[in-house]
Amino acid sequence: MTWLLTGGAGYIGAHVAHALRAAGEDVVALDDLSSGVPERLPEGVPLVRASVLDTDAVRAAFREHGVTGVVHLAAKKAVGESVAEPLLYWRENVGGLESLLRVVDEEGVRDVLFSSSAAVYGTPDSDVIVEDGPTAPINPYGETKLVGEWMLRDLATARGTRWTSLRYFNVAGAGSPQLGDTAVANLIPMVFRALDRGEAPKVFGDDYPTPDGSCVRDYIHVADLADAHVVAAQRLRDGGPSAVYNVARGEGASVKEVLAVVREVTGLDVEPEIAPRRPGDPARLVASPAAIERDLGWRAQHDLRAMVASAWEAWTAAR
Repeated sequence: MTWLLTGGAGYIGAHVAHALRAAGEDVVALDDLSSGVPERLPEGVPLVRASVLDTDAVRAAFREHGVTGVVHLAAKKAVGESVAEPLLYWRENVGGLESLLRVVDEEGVRDVLFSSSAAVYGTPDSDVIVEDGPTAPINPYGETKLVGEWMLRDLATARGTRWTSLRYFNVAGAGSPQLGDTAVANLIPMVFRALDRGEAPKVFGDDYPTPDGSCVRDYIHVADLADAHVVAAQRLRDGGPSAVYNVARGEGASVKEVLAVVREVTGLDVEPEIAPRRPGDPARLVASPAAIERDLGWRAQHDLRAMVASAWEAWTAAR
């Protein structure tokens, strides 16, 4: 079986590519390189430089490489940007998936693993989020991810496609120094950049209804996330049913708690500047990973300190 990995040269995509290859899976990456780095890909993984919006290029990749399954990661993913530029997110995330699924349908491919997000839940009422709880996204990013799940569900009803949606929580860390997150769009690299510049890291809002007033998130090591993709892809390959899974540790950490771990790892002063809340940020997102543990035998192996330490090692290596 050959998996087409869209967004394969990105931060998460490259980790998934390495994990799939280590598990003996054949992989071809498709990436427009708007944020991806070809050198992240493991040796022997072909790269098709194209956007998922280019249906003809996607079709050609399927036929040239004998694609029989898809792992779809290519997407825009910044919550704040999605609020400011909603049409960009609908074009890239929904239009891109429509283009990809058109080829999936034409070529008779049956297995699709979809990169979704905790953002589909919006601001949940429960302290711990489960997959069958309400979905009410509060930003365009989350809306486009939820629509993507609906598209897959509808195609499955019409064509018998098998699909799995992995709802990521906050991804951090690095599997190796060469695979670090250099986009500076997530909390930990944003803190590192501020430290490099001699600036105070920003905490966006300290008046949320949480123990210390800052947002609480469930952080997951990118290497654990990559392993979740492997077991989910293999279950699809083996004829498993369609499913939706949270990928998380089931533990929350506030922004201020993350800063404390950064201080411990780096030995640097991480006294923050309190800034206004960002639009579209819920106060707390913490998941139950019970379903993926039960069905796929997957469990996160890395704690928050391991995430920060590996991210710092990668950040300093890239200087």
